[in-house]
Amino acid sequence: MRKVVPVLLFILWGSNLPGAAAQEVVKLWEGQAKPFYKENSLVEKEQTTGGVTLLSDITEPTLTIYPAQGKNSGVAVVVIPGGGYSIVAIKHEGHDIAKALSERGITAAVLKYRLPNPKSSPEPEKVPLSDARRALKILHQQAEKYGINQSLIGVTGFSAGSHLSTVASLWKSDDPDENPAFSGLIYGVTNIAGDTQKWLENSLYFRKMTDEEKAQNKLLDRVDKKTPPAFLVHAYDDPTCKVEESTLYAQKLRENNIPVEMHLFPKGGHGFGPGKKEDGTDQWVPLFANWLLRLPPNPNKE
Repeated sequence: MRKVVPVLLFILWGSNLPGAAAQEVVKLWEGQAKPFYKENSLVEKEQTTGGVTLLSDITEPTLTIYPAQGKNSGVAVVVIPGGGYSIVAIKHEGHDIAKALSERGITAAVLKYRLPNPKSSPEPEKVPLSDARRALKILHQQAEKYGINQSLIGVTGFSAGSHLSTVASLWKSDDPDENPAFSGLIYGVTNIAGDTQKWLENSLYFRKMTDEEKAQNKLLDRVDKKTPPAFLVHAYDDPTCKVEESTLYAQKLRENNIPVEMHLFPKGGHGFGPGKKEDGTDQWVPLFANWLLRLPPNPNKE
């Protein structure tokens, strides 16, 4: 009974959103064993800090699908909230974004992913990526139901969710349905340096990374001619993820002739979600939707 409660809460909460179409909440690993999982006593928690809704101790991942409203573009995106891999900012970087994209004819699905934790996984560093890939797979499986073009299914993520979106884009899965056709990277991390390495070791791996893992996490070095197109957003005054995390990635994409669009704001800081009118960051969601609607089907999608 305990495992059903979070899903029921999301169904009830989602159905009360103003102007929201009916959402479907899917348990990611329904009917099968969750990978990289071990039994634990963690209980999912929700708290609101500074008006931001945060989830922690997530062990039962779900995908909340917002169907495209109005004219269906056929585009679908998995929305991956941030939170440093220790929490998930589920509303302003999740449901608020999905609702805005849905209203623009884009199917959007909010991923409530399992957080890496040695208490719930023997290999915590593999948990978020396995959930992100599973979410992409589910959208492929649901393509006919939601009118989705299977060559236009991608990801967008925020901060740690942007890091996860980049990893999903660059670490290719053997299953093509688990690889995104595009990525929206919002104030994310792409360049492993001293502070980033410490963050990954403390919050994702929970140990020192091997030399092979360090090389694998040098994401800029993994960009090639089959990397999916990307849309990047950052603020110059971001104190958490420096703007160079986006500009260097955009440069690498251009060097490989990969389509990229980037929007940089003078102010905005970090974690602004759908953005604010006062600093202009509220422009990025309509710009992103416009970019998605102009995307051609991914030629690298097998």
